[in-house]
Amino acid sequence: MIDQPIARPAFRVLPRLIRAAAALLLTGLLASAPLASATAAEFTDSQKTELGTIIREYLMKNPEVLRDAISELESRQHADEANARSKAIADNQELLQHSQHNAVVGNADGKFTLVEFFDYNCGYCKTALPDLVRLMKDQPDLRVVLKDFPVLGPGSVEAAQVAIALRNQLKGAKYWDFHQKLLGLRGKPVGKAEALAAARDAGADMAKLTKDMDGPEIAASLQEVGKLADALSLSGTPTYIVGDEVIVGAVGYDQIKGRLDNMRKCGKAACS
Repeated sequence: MIDQPIARPAFRVLPRLIRAAAALLLTGLLASAPLASATAAEFTDSQKTELGTIIREYLMKNPEVLRDAISELESRQHADEANARSKAIADNQELLQHSQHNAVVGNADGKFTLVEFFDYNCGYCKTALPDLVRLMKDQPDLRVVLKDFPVLGPGSVEAAQVAIALRNQLKGAKYWDFHQKLLGLRGKPVGKAEALAAARDAGADMAKLTKDMDGPEIAASLQEVGKLADALSLSGTPTYIVGDEVIVGAVGYDQIKGRLDNMRKCGKAACS
C-alpha cells in the first residue's frame, strides 16, 4: 500500500492501454468494413492475415489514431470508475456518514459532511491537515468524519487502534486536538507509543484506554472501514468523499472547497 495512489510506470501501463485501444479501434474499423456482418469465426486465415496487415499499415501511417483511441479508452475507464464509486457511496451512505465507529469533528450537527480516509503515517495526510483545519474554520456548518484507514504497516494499525479506543473517552474538539497532535508528528514513524503519548497529553484515562484497546470495537471499526474502502476501490490516503464524489489525494484547499461550494449550490459535488 502507498499513502497516496500514484500513476503506475508508463512502461507497465502503456502496452496494456495500447492493446485495449487497438481492440477498440479494431472494433470501429470492422464495424465500417464491407465484411462487418461477418463474425470472427467466418474469416479465413488469409483474410485475417490480410486484415491484420491493413490495420498495422494504417496505424503506422496514422499513429495519432491510436493516441486518440487510448485517450478515449482512458476517458471511458474514468467515467466507469466514477459511476461505480458514486453507486458505492449511495449504497453505503449510512456507514460513511453515520456509523457508530465514526470519529466526528467540526460541527457535529453540520449541514454538510466531508469524509476523510487517512493514515497517521501518511505524509500526504500530514501535508493536507492544514487544509482541513482551514476548511473547518471557514465553514462552521461543516461536519467532518474521520475514518482510520491504516494502510502503511503495523505502526499505522497500532496508532489506529489507540485512536479508535480513545473515542470512548474524547469527543469533538478534544478528539480533534488528539488527532492533530498525532497526525502532525514528523520525523519518525507513528506507532502505539506515539499514539498513547498523544492520548495522555489530551487528558485520556490511560487505564480505561488500555482496557478499551482490547475491546471488540477496534476490530469491528477497522473491518468496516476496510469493507468501505473495497467497495469504493480505495488504495491509499488521503481520500475524501464529498456528496457523491470520491476525491483521491492531497488535492488542496481550493479543490475540496469547490466541491463543498457546489454542494451548497446544487446538492452535488459537481454542478451541471
